Amino acid sequence: MSIVFIAIIVVVVLVIVVVSVYNKLVTLNQQSQEAWSDITVQLKRRYDLIPNLVNSVKGYAAHESGVFEKVTAARAQTVNATGVAATAKAENQFQDTLKSLFAVAEAYPDLKANQNFLELQAELTDTEDKIQASRRFYNGVVRDFNTKRTVFPSNVIAGLVGFGKDKDFFELDDAQTAAVQEPVAVQF
Repeated sequence: MSIVFIAIIVVVVLVIVVVSVYNKLVTLNQQSQEAWSDITVQLKRRYDLIPNLVNSVKGYAAHESGVFEKVTAARAQTVNATGVAATAKAENQFQDTLKSLFAVAEAYPDLKANQNFLELQAELTDTEDKIQASRRFYNGVVRDFNTKRTVFPSNVIAGLVGFGKDKDFFELDDAQTAAVQEPVAVQF
């Protein structure tokens, strides 16, 4: 075999490897963008439910206006957050204010039995489940992207074609992580 033929084979193999790695990086990047879009859709759905939930509770607990103001302010911060890190931080604060809203609702037995409130609570629970699933999917795609971007030879190709930075995970803050690890109190 001639040297030219071997050189051509080596070049063809290198081109195939580069194209393959590049296509995988593009695919993972697109999947992460799609996963982020899924999260934002579910968050918007939840934000749309919150005013209805707040109004349901307001009728029963008019003197708890501070809680309603905090929920409204936290909702606004989360809606206006941009980027993964800012959204995650705003989400963590929003979760805390929602807990205070449900604590107020616990104090009103008539409210807890109200059909409208129960339906809103069920929709919110369903939405929260979808948000968690979307977060897990997003974080899985980000993990795959970051791994592919940092292993050899993908890291060389990623740096050359503009994929030189890791994507951010959608993570809980330390207070949320601690709350997740605490046992759930069940009352009958």
